[in-house]
Amino acid sequence: MIKTVVRFPNDMVMVFDEKGEQIPKYQGPYEEVRDEILRDASPDAIFGHTINSRGETHLKMREKW
Repeated sequence: MIKTVVRFPNDMVMVFDEKGEQIPKYQGPYEEVRDEILRDASPDAIFGHTINSRGETHLKMREKW
């Protein structure tokens, strides 16, 4: 189950389950994985967007991710 989604400045996406394990089938370029992630993510999934090279992340509302 998708629990955490992080979008990076280069528009690559990483996805993690509730145990913190990566879920490769949902990872890749934002435009290619966005719809499937939004469809399959749990209602309480956390969506984030990194804003710099230090990995600082801002949380985003699902609708604005």
